[in-house]
Amino acid sequence: MKITGIETYIFGNPWKNWVFAKVQTDEGLYGIGEGTLNFFARTVETAIHEIKQHILGMDPFQVEAISARLIRDIYTDGAQIHMCAVAAIEIALWDIIGKACNQPIYNLWGGRCHDRLRAYANGWYRGPRTPDSFHEKAKEVVRRGYTALKFDPFGSMWRSCSRYDFDLSVDIIRAVRDAVGANVDILIEGHCRFSPAQAIEFAQAMAPFRPAWFEEPVHHSNIAAMVEVARRSPVPVATGESLSNKQQFAELLKHDAVSILQPEPLNLGGLYATRKIADMVDAHYGVVAPHSAQGPVCSAACVQLNACLPNFYIHEIFDEFNEPWEEQLLDHPVKVVNGFIEVGSRPGLGVDINIDFIREHPYRQENFLPLFKPGWELRRTQAESDTVTG
Repeated sequence: MKITGIETYIFGNPWKNWVFAKVQTDEGLYGIGEGTLNFFARTVETAIHEIKQHILGMDPFQVEAISARLIRDIYTDGAQIHMCAVAAIEIALWDIIGKACNQPIYNLWGGRCHDRLRAYANGWYRGPRTPDSFHEKAKEVVRRGYTALKFDPFGSMWRSCSRYDFDLSVDIIRAVRDAVGANVDILIEGHCRFSPAQAIEFAQAMAPFRPAWFEEPVHHSNIAAMVEVARRSPVPVATGESLSNKQQFAELLKHDAVSILQPEPLNLGGLYATRKIADMVDAHYGVVAPHSAQGPVCSAACVQLNACLPNFYIHEIFDEFNEPWEEQLLDHPVKVVNGFIEVGSRPGLGVDINIDFIREHPYRQENFLPLFKPGWELRRTQAESDTVTG
């Protein structure tokens, strides 16, 4: 079997344009992958077409050799943009291999460790930044059966904040805990907002509400700062989604300060690299909760990954809180039932995309979530914002 071509598609989801790839072979089998990266949809798409020439004619089963050609041989480190382009291709290769073997991907990596995956809700708190709004929306998430939910209560903060904003953030955390009760996990998203001192102060203030983790309280690129916060925080710290190679994870893990790691398969060049990193984390007695806030193909890929990880912790779900038409994009989208995802047995990724439907929702440059702009929690489209401000 030989790789004969790679096509790309961008789907105009209002909060983040999704980038998909379709890898074709001379035997008629094809695979689907994803390379979504926030604001850089067209950049990643261009990168896919720039690097694909290096692997046309290769056997899609040779994933290691193909990844080496696309990463090592290109030599220049393009970080997340580069790795997302590689991931779009690599995930599609595993889809092809699974289809050729008539097996789900997890059966190619040691088999299934979990029949179902506990999920946490993300993206559910669209609305004003008030305790009442977060309280009511959190209750709805629990009514849907989730036993864990993640949220960013910090508004547009960066590095430091006023006492008013500090107290409001703590009040929002308190309101969510009150809404969900004692037995539901709350996960606090930091979005790399704070200095170490500010992060530690927040960690101490939120500790009475027993969050399961405080995610990326400081910027991921400063490992020393992340380690300092992790060692001084009474709340477990989680990080890893923005790292783009295993060496960065090795540097973080050698400090044995962070035990909840969130590798993002797209930022790491695909599924197999992420599987290897999960083993590295396991060697340090840590757990993994792979980042999965991109598109629905990434969600399906993370199901395959998480199913075979002995140290899997929890699966992120943004899909259910995206636009309602998302289900028309995939033939077998990931479903959460009573807070869990049932692991299926369809070959490969177990999903396919509706290309005609993608063409009905083209790329738009304004499809972006500005996390440091006041009111970003409202998740208004540009057209909605223009209506409000006009």
